[in-house]
Amino acid sequence: MAVSAQCYPRGMAKPRRIFTCSGCGAQHLKWQGQCPDCGAWNTLSEARESGGGRSARPALERAEITRLDQIDVADVARIGTGVAELDRVLGGGLVPGSVVLIGGDPGIGKSTLLLTAAARMSSATRACYVTGEESLDQIGLRAERLTVSDAPVELMAETSVEAILDQLESQPPGVLIVDSIQTLFSEAIESAPGSVSQLRESAAQLVRFAKKRGTATVLVGHVTKEGTLAGPRVLEHMVDTVLYFESDIGSRFRIVRSVKNRFGAANELGFFVMGEQGFKEVKNPSAIFLARRAEAIAGSTTLVTRESTRPLLVEVQALVDHNIGSHPRRVAQGLEAQRLNMLLAILHRHCEIAVGDNDVYANVVGGLRITETAADLPVTLALLSSFRERPVSADLVTFGEIGLTGEVRPVPFGEERLAEAAKHGFTKALIPKANTPQRSIPGMEIVPVERLSQALEALF
Repeated sequence: MAVSAQCYPRGMAKPRRIFTCSGCGAQHLKWQGQCPDCGAWNTLSEARESGGGRSARPALERAEITRLDQIDVADVARIGTGVAELDRVLGGGLVPGSVVLIGGDPGIGKSTLLLTAAARMSSATRACYVTGEESLDQIGLRAERLTVSDAPVELMAETSVEAILDQLESQPPGVLIVDSIQTLFSEAIESAPGSVSQLRESAAQLVRFAKKRGTATVLVGHVTKEGTLAGPRVLEHMVDTVLYFESDIGSRFRIVRSVKNRFGAANELGFFVMGEQGFKEVKNPSAIFLARRAEAIAGSTTLVTRESTRPLLVEVQALVDHNIGSHPRRVAQGLEAQRLNMLLAILHRHCEIAVGDNDVYANVVGGLRITETAADLPVTLALLSSFRERPVSADLVTFGEIGLTGEVRPVPFGEERLAEAAKHGFTKALIPKANTPQRSIPGMEIVPVERLSQALEALF
């Protein structure tokens, strides 16, 4: 007797093993030593995918189409954090429905700053602080130290992203802070919290909640030993803004840098100083990086740099010392080492000044990292000042890019840089000729130069 195939019910689909790259987030069906997508080695980790079929998936809502000219953004008001420097980095405050990812070294002050901001925002909007690393008593002790314990901030100690969103679904808060994203887990994923799949799924659910409910969400992220945010790179693509906390070891100063911002200027900086009662904003950040001395010393010049929308005055130091070994050293702190080698070659080729047999050190005071080419001229002048042991005037500021042919090229925002220098009492500026302002700056002598040799003649 023939047996019908319907007598044998189809079994449940088994969980499928997948391997996810922690560098790029790509998924593969088998383990490999190198990720085929990004080329990174030993970044594939195993996770199991649930075997639910199509019937297990929730019904999707029907998407709506809206014309661009029908969108009214006049009603979209930013939420001020109550911390002016943080608002500057964010581009004016938190945008409703946006997702911000902030990372930094352990103990640098991420939780302290966000708890302070949540307490100040709670007077104008409903703020919820979710912690997955600390108990509520620990949060209370920190709030008491920061003198914000009487703020109406809602607290939640939970690590399940479904439990968090279920609690907030009925009454979405205006601001949601999650500390940290690495501690959350989704019940739909079997891997451990902190894994690549858990990070991606937890962040995806929070992003969908933020966009749907209009809740401004801030996620705290851990960083690796290289200083980058832990987890897949896709995590940074999912959010709207990425901020980094930066600080030198042992320094009380903190810098918050924006490396991605869909609603403001990228590479914006916010400056803070750590005190007993939390962070205090630095109104004049140039005072951190500038040391005004009574007498000029050899090997020091003042650079007017520009970080996004803010001009800063920083001290550039250089040391040229006799080499006692067989290989001269080249050390650059806060500057690009390859660009230092290029400046030494230009100095030798076009000014006939050879320092190749000496050890050369260059440093930006205060721990700030300068990436723009406006530092070329100040670094070169500091090198020559140390080499000849002839100090540069303490009342002089300078900026300018140096080309391979020895010309001094202009840099953007020349007049704004000069105005910032004049505000701090500098009386002389050595700048590229193309950056000469159209109108004179009261109390400041402008020395324009076209070539590096002219700049050296003007000073030495």
